[in-house]
Amino acid sequence: MSFSSDIKNELAMVDGGDCCELAQAYGMAEFGRSFSASGVSLQTESKAVADRYAQLFGTVCGVTPQVESPPPDKSGLYTVFVRAEDRERVLSRFGHGGKEVALRLNRANLDCDTCAAAFLRGVFLVCGAVTNPQIDYHLEFSVPYLNLSRDLVALLGEQGLMAKTVRRKGNYIVYFKESEQIEDCLTGIGAMNASLELMNVKIVKSIRNNVNRAANCETANLDKTLAAALPQIEAVRKIEKTLGWDALPEDLRELCRLRVENPEYSLRELGEALKPKISRSGVNHRLQRVLEIADTIK
Repeated sequence: MSFSSDIKNELAMVDGGDCCELAQAYGMAEFGRSFSASGVSLQTESKAVADRYAQLFGTVCGVTPQVESPPPDKSGLYTVFVRAEDRERVLSRFGHGGKEVALRLNRANLDCDTCAAAFLRGVFLVCGAVTNPQIDYHLEFSVPYLNLSRDLVALLGEQGLMAKTVRRKGNYIVYFKESEQIEDCLTGIGAMNASLELMNVKIVKSIRNNVNRAANCETANLDKTLAAALPQIEAVRKIEKTLGWDALPEDLRELCRLRVENPEYSLRELGEALKPKISRSGVNHRLQRVLEIADTIK
């Protein structure tokens, strides 16, 4: 089951007051497959959405839409439609005549402070989708009419959600790419579980990225240390082979031993391992002396 399907199953269980149920039913009706005198219908892959559509129309409009299911044991679409004799009743309930030149949002169906969220919940159920946050952050509504898409963008903006629009395959896609906007949208329409899941995915991704950055930084620092240690170790080996350890002063002898045994040590770590401890600059000064001694050997 997809992330979008899980969200729709969650939203289909959200109830509200009478005016909010009307607003949700209106969102599902207006953004469904058809909403006019020639047809009021919905097509969806989700049984939960089909059932919710039929339930709300029964509660709000007093009609019983017909539900056609896909063949048993086969994937397909559920089709829900209002019978011809009931269409005028449904359209009238939402303040539409069914013959509008351009389908627009009738704000009279948004009565209380939470009706807008209920309306958007209905819209998402019939034409919304969210990408799995493990892959990408993307929430969209696919709207067939330009003016209706503009009304949707305006209503989302009133909820503090700044959507963008693009044309795709004849539809107007109203979408968000920012994870925070998607979280706010899901929370606002009642998909709390989905919003929390998205937040958890973001946290895990952030931790993983921080760990990777730290590991990469540590690896880079280690490579740098080893690159610096190599000529120092070669100088120590050269001195040991030609002059012998006794040719070195005691303070250099102990440092050379540490450098050969611990090529991954930084200058600071070498200084802390000496007895008594010395500073990073002190270690660097002594190693420079070792390199200079090796350079004098022919």
